[in-house]
Amino acid sequence: MAAVKNGSIICWRGIPLYLTFLAMKNTKKEPSEKILSYTFEEFVDRVKSFHGFEAIGVMVGGFMVDLAYRYLSTKGLFDAVCETPKCLPDAVQLLTPCTIGNGWLTVVDVGRFALTLYDKETGVGVRVFVDPVKLEAWPELKAWFLKLKTKKEQDSDRMLDEVRRVGAGICGVEHVKVVDRIRQKRHRDGFAICLVCKEAYPATDGPRCLACQGERLYETVAREVTDRQP
Repeated sequence: MAAVKNGSIICWRGIPLYLTFLAMKNTKKEPSEKILSYTFEEFVDRVKSFHGFEAIGVMVGGFMVDLAYRYLSTKGLFDAVCETPKCLPDAVQLLTPCTIGNGWLTVVDVGRFALTLYDKETGVGVRVFVDPVKLEAWPELKAWFLKLKTKKEQDSDRMLDEVRRVGAGICGVEHVKVVDRIRQKRHRDGFAICLVCKEAYPATDGPRCLACQGERLYETVAREVTDRQP
């Protein structure tokens, strides 16, 4: 479901994501074939090594990160938000210090191909998104982005060529302020042993871990407990 505007607050299903200061339909920065310090070919190699193959989503995401940096101040420490778990988080982790592991990258799955880099202290930052209107001149990218072709029908070489030529030219930019709910980090004050599975978990989750409260992750086929020597 698409986001809706509620005054100056951008919401999704009633959940505020960030405040929009200024939306720019056309990027002011000229598209570049370079992605930060990497040539296009160098970034392709990095994507293959990290992601497993030259994913078009990560390639587009690289140009999006590059564009966001060109609008940011050179001072300050930045965190990141991705609005999809598909491909974009890998582009952020390849090109910035922000990772899911260190807590500087947050994924809020609202299903939109967009990312935000923002100042840790103020929440003020830059949101970059793929603008569907700008895809009209790039038929293979449009077919990929809107799922108009199956993966087997897609022409990967043509898609990669279109990504190279258009760069960030299919993107829009917004100046935003990320809301406190997204910026707040969850701190683990202490651990307890779950009454059901006997494993450690954050004590603030209640008398049982979230998995044993019904958040099923898998079905246990067999459990083998080994004795570990000090």
